[in-house]
Amino acid sequence: QVQLVESGGGGVQAGGSLRLSCAASRSIFSFNAMGWYRRAPGKQRELVARIFDDGSTHYVDSVKGRFTISRDIPKNTVYLQMNSLKPEDTAVYYCYTNPSGTDVYWGQGTQVTVSS
Repeated sequence: QVQLVESGGGGVQAGGSLRLSCAASRSIFSFNAMGWYRRAPGKQRELVARIFDDGSTHYVDSVKGRFTISRDIPKNTVYLQMNSLKPEDTAVYYCYTNPSGTDVYWGQGTQVTVSS
């Protein structure tokens, strides 16, 4: 079992920045992957970014060059730095992990609202 606690959401104007944090209840050193999904009103859930156990990363095309995912292994925490935010980034952002590549755990979600 893994508990994930997110923080850092909120409201910002277009062009602004936010940093989301996701703290895990145990060491993430060997986790297969951690990352972030988002769900915007009326839209399907979308994978935004993820980081793998070897440190490699993957981003959805719409956030490339604007968002950066990183991790602090001693703090058991993954971050999502979001720059140049757009109104279309407005969504509830969910942290997830699949430590062994099978079971998936989710955070409670944090709202990000970008106003034009």
